[in-house]
Amino acid sequence: MAEKIEGDKITDRQTYLNRRTFMRVAALAGTATATTLLYRRLNPRPPVPVEGQKLKAASDATGFSTTEQLTPIEAITNYNNFYEFSTTKDGVARAAKGFVTRPWAVEVGGLVHAPKVFDIDELLKFPLEDRVYRLQCVEGWSMVIPWIGFPLYKLLEKVEPTSEARYVAFETLLDPKRMPNQQGGVLDWPYVEGLRLDEAMHPLTILATGLYDEVLPPQDGAPVRLVVPWKYGFKSIKSVVKITLVADEPPATWNIQAPYEYGFYSNVNPNVPHPRWSQATERRIGEGLVRRKTLLFNGYADQVAHLYQGMDLVKNF
Repeated sequence: MAEKIEGDKITDRQTYLNRRTFMRVAALAGTATATTLLYRRLNPRPPVPVEGQKLKAASDATGFSTTEQLTPIEAITNYNNFYEFSTTKDGVARAAKGFVTRPWAVEVGGLVHAPKVFDIDELLKFPLEDRVYRLQCVEGWSMVIPWIGFPLYKLLEKVEPTSEARYVAFETLLDPKRMPNQQGGVLDWPYVEGLRLDEAMHPLTILATGLYDEVLPPQDGAPVRLVVPWKYGFKSIKSVVKITLVADEPPATWNIQAPYEYGFYSNVNPNVPHPRWSQATERRIGEGLVRRKTLLFNGYADQVAHLYQGMDLVKNF
């Protein structure tokens, strides 16, 4: 099991907090303080955090972490794949600026005994954990991100899956006014993804609501996104509004778009090349053009390899 990341390995927050951001957060904090005083008179529940405010997370009780150097927040928030806003990685943050994430709800249903719609306030009440995970993109670049979230299985247990449930389907918000690139036909909207139920129930799989101790920014999938660290990044669907437990393998956007390039499983595997490039090496964002060897299951083989015992990982890519 990997060790917890040491404090001196974490990027100094002063490297990414500029004066303008500081003033904005200070203003928000002042507003939040005044609001809290009134709110607590009416209801003891704390107010919903807003972008720029802190999220409180317990230490990672599971031990899933890494000692690798974290990717600076400037890169995490300005180098993104999120086609609902833009097809250019450096254009997503600009296009997502001002994206409204309140109100927000996630509908969880299908083959369950207790279907439910979870408001974002309710999701933020789940005990949050710090999870430092590697993120591997199918295009050959990677990051190390300090997520804040909670295991997906804790949410699924609330709705009580039936014995017929074998897969979990996910769906992103469909709103062309708020996600302008949905007005085009670059992909079939809404974006959809899926996992096998045992993958979804694995404790490594989380629903993330923040990173670097702050609420998740729009360009990174606000207000709630999936994170499956042993799979290529496009499997970690963003801005989730619907989760459905089903009996059969659900559709997945990139698998539909190009089935010979993007398999349903999409586990990180250096031995299975993409038809147009090798997956044997990766480029860590922030390390220039230096390339490193790609690890099977993105380095999480000890935790997840048993899920695919007996499977042909070339055929089931």
